[in-house]
Amino acid sequence: MNSQTAQVDDLRLVALPSALNCTDLFVRFSLTEWSLPALREEVTRAARSLVQAVIDKTNPRAPGFMTLRLRIAGDCLVIELEDDQLARMHERAPTVDGRQTGAVPIDGRGKLVWCEIPLPGGISAAGVRLPRRDERRSQLADADLPEPAQGGVDPALVDRVLVGLKRDDW
Repeated sequence: MNSQTAQVDDLRLVALPSALNCTDLFVRFSLTEWSLPALREEVTRAARSLVQAVIDKTNPRAPGFMTLRLRIAGDCLVIELEDDQLARMHERAPTVDGRQTGAVPIDGRGKLVWCEIPLPGGISAAGVRLPRRDERRSQLADADLPEPAQGGVDPALVDRVLVGLKRDDW
């Protein structure tokens, strides 16, 4: 595999069951942005598998953090998951649908687990259509916006977001 990374996107998660819905949304968004919808189901399944393995070993009363990363490198899409759990020597990476996986301890605390999924139809990282970003600032960024009201975020909005993250029908 060519290790040169053409694109990367990551998301920091709390190691709780709600991280699975966030994982689904993150994979869907990234693959849509990279014009790789054919990989959506396979990458979602693999990413959920890696995230679930960390959640299964997490104390729900003191959950840690994990960082889910998607990288396009060479002829593969690489899913990486870093966690901050105490690293166990000789801990193996979870098996993901017969795909190549690996696990590496990180500085005595935590590990990096990865899974490679080949890009479709012989595409390489250089052939993946990446999103275009304007270098100019948006009109909204330049606008004079009113100061936010004292008291913070509307509690009803927070409740709706949390309920949406807990849904199991993704």
